[in-house]
Amino acid sequence: MAAPRKYPDELRERATRLAVEARKDPVGRSGAIKRIADQLDVHPEALRGWVKRAETDGGLRAGTTSAEAARIAELEREVKELRRANAILKSSATFFAAELDRPLR
Repeated sequence: MAAPRKYPDELRERATRLAVEARKDPVGRSGAIKRIADQLDVHPEALRGWVKRAETDGGLRAGTTSAEAARIAELEREVKELRRANAILKSSATFFAAELDRPLR
């Protein structure tokens, strides 16, 4: 189970939008994240992570987007489930093969 979020989604979106806009301005780029984080009473590293994720999702930064990451996680769960099912089928096939090879009495 995921930990509860410390910051509401509305605040996250607003802070991210403000920081991304501030970083586009060459004059205000330096220290923009720290300044906005202080204004909105958000931890600067949290805001930095949100901005990084927003830039990646927007195609401004290289990396795996949120949608791609969710799809990868879903596929990994499916692979894990299929491997487990295959292991069960293999062990049951082995069991029944041994039963069929046993001589009749």
